[in-house]
Amino acid sequence: MPTPQTFANHTRWQAPVHFFIMPVMLINVIWSIVLFVKAPGPTAGWWIVVSFTLFGLVAFVRLNPLKAQDRIIRLEERLRYQQILSPALCQRASELEPGQIIALRFAGDDELEELVSAVLAGKFRRNSDIKRAIKHWRPDRFRV
Repeated sequence: MPTPQTFANHTRWQAPVHFFIMPVMLINVIWSIVLFVKAPGPTAGWWIVVSFTLFGLVAFVRLNPLKAQDRIIRLEERLRYQQILSPALCQRASELEPGQIIALRFAGDDELEELVSAVLAGKFRRNSDIKRAIKHWRPDRFRV
């Protein structure tokens, strides 16, 4: 059985991306700049452009699926709100910002109404504050 998910361990790290590909791309950018400073020229300048492009490509390849997942999470949570929240609070839930909805996905059904009310009342300044307030963590193991 996997370790229960909590605020302390819910962050997902993809080792190949976070600890190999991104550092290599960053080193590549720095190295291309160093080479340009040592021996300026059109070829060295072009490698700076290519290095930044590769770094950007890796970032987009990582961030675009996260955006799609955020849209799916928002849809799932809106359906969940219809099942759990009172009709009045469910209607007010449309005022929630996407980051707040994404943070609230970890809240158990028994505390969701209380937390949504608190978020709408402005009791939390950051999304991480919402996550810290959750007492009964509902894990999300599908995020990549």
